[in-house]
Amino acid sequence: MVSTDTEKSRTRRGERLPIGVYLLGFSLFAMGSAEFLLAGVLPEVAADLDVTLSSAGYLITAFALAVVIGGPPFAVLSLRWPGRAALVATQGVFAVGVVVGLLGNYQVLLLARVVMGIAYAGFFAVASVTAISLVTPDRNARASGVVVSGLSVAMVAGGPAGTLLSHFTQWRGGFWAVAALTVAGVIGCLLGVPAVGSNTDRRTAPRVSRELATMRKPMLWGIYAITILTTAAYMITFNYLAAMLADITAIPQVWIPAILALFGVGAFVGLSIGGRISDQRPHLALLTGASAIVILSVVMVAAIHQVWAAAPTVFLLGIAAFVLNPAIYGRVFALAADAPILAGATTVSAFQLGISSTPVLAAASLTQGTVLTSVCLIGATLAATAIPLILLDRARQVR
Repeated sequence: MVSTDTEKSRTRRGERLPIGVYLLGFSLFAMGSAEFLLAGVLPEVAADLDVTLSSAGYLITAFALAVVIGGPPFAVLSLRWPGRAALVATQGVFAVGVVVGLLGNYQVLLLARVVMGIAYAGFFAVASVTAISLVTPDRNARASGVVVSGLSVAMVAGGPAGTLLSHFTQWRGGFWAVAALTVAGVIGCLLGVPAVGSNTDRRTAPRVSRELATMRKPMLWGIYAITILTTAAYMITFNYLAAMLADITAIPQVWIPAILALFGVGAFVGLSIGGRISDQRPHLALLTGASAIVILSVVMVAAIHQVWAAAPTVFLLGIAAFVLNPAIYGRVFALAADAPILAGATTVSAFQLGISSTPVLAAASLTQGTVLTSVCLIGATLAATAIPLILLDRARQVR
């Protein structure tokens, strides 16, 4: 009996992910909070820097475009860097960018946001590869899911908390907190991420030619298309959820953050589920998540009129949305197993492109005088469009 109990204990310990994986998730939370924080303090930023609100909005666009465009080239430049050195460098550049931006004028802040976006994308890509280098292959998707969970925490907790702090300390307060957390992430990586978890562990001789050859795989671009469509599908509803709760559900303003937080709780549940099934059955996770987003987005059109219906729908949408993410990373690293850095960076760009496209898609509908819930139907359409691509990827994998 003692022997059996000991074996079970060892098995449970073996199932635990290394502490370094969770530290990478924390670092992504710290850096990602800067992305979602700015939107909450945009009017204050515009007034303090003496620019128009639309000009202040370019600060958000600059960060997003830097992630989309700058991430892959940065990944190529970092190919021969040890993984931990790349992680520390990208976080250091990000923290310096935050501080310089806070101390300068609008033009300095705009440039700093570009630098921050490139560093953020570079960290995201290297962190994903480092995470899977720290675990056995059968836990790749689970480890990637933990890292990505840092972004979901930043979305539903870091950004709002930073916004609240900024309202008490002026708009810069939240960003000073982001800089401090990023420095803490640097220390965590130095202490908790082994030096052996590096880019060179998975590739004996990193080469740009091999990375670029990997990017020519059509199946890989199919996964990127799925990433963009599904990310935009759930983000377009989430981005306008507060407005729908205020205008349609008509609940007191104080309760809106609590309902938004349900999305984050659902995201954690979804990441846990997706991380555990995606290593063996990635297409099951992809199809389940995309199909659920279609159904829940349509349900939201009616559910948003009653808080008792809207709240569980938001929670379930969070689950559906983040069941997808570990499966997406699992497929990317399966297709780019021998050259994952550039492929991983492009995945980050695909996620960001999906997020960034939602204001354009929503504006195309809302400027035509449609009701606010039309954004939910756009999300359902985007997710439905991804389903044939998922089925095609599954068929190609079988062949």
